[in-house]
Amino acid sequence: MELDVRGEICPYPMMKTVEVLRTLPEGEVLEVLTDHPPALESIPFYTSRLGYRCAIKEDAPGQWRIRITPAAAQSTDARVPGGEVRGAGSQP
Repeated sequence: MELDVRGEICPYPMMKTVEVLRTLPEGEVLEVLTDHPPALESIPFYTSRLGYRCAIKEDAPGQWRIRITPAAAQSTDARVPGGEVRGAGSQP
């Protein structure tokens, strides 16, 4: 599933992400598109508290894709080439 929050500023990207995660079918992956740099810290921080891990990839200058997977289902496929993996235990 993909959530496009480009053009939105904090706290809305994080709030919408958490809202979608609460309805996401088990085993599904959520990809969040954002152009708001603070969301690269807030989304991984809050989703890790819910048991998810994040991998961040810059799609274009100033635009990022945050891939969110359940921490238990974390595998090598969640690592995005050239991306950064964040999750449980990460600090914002």
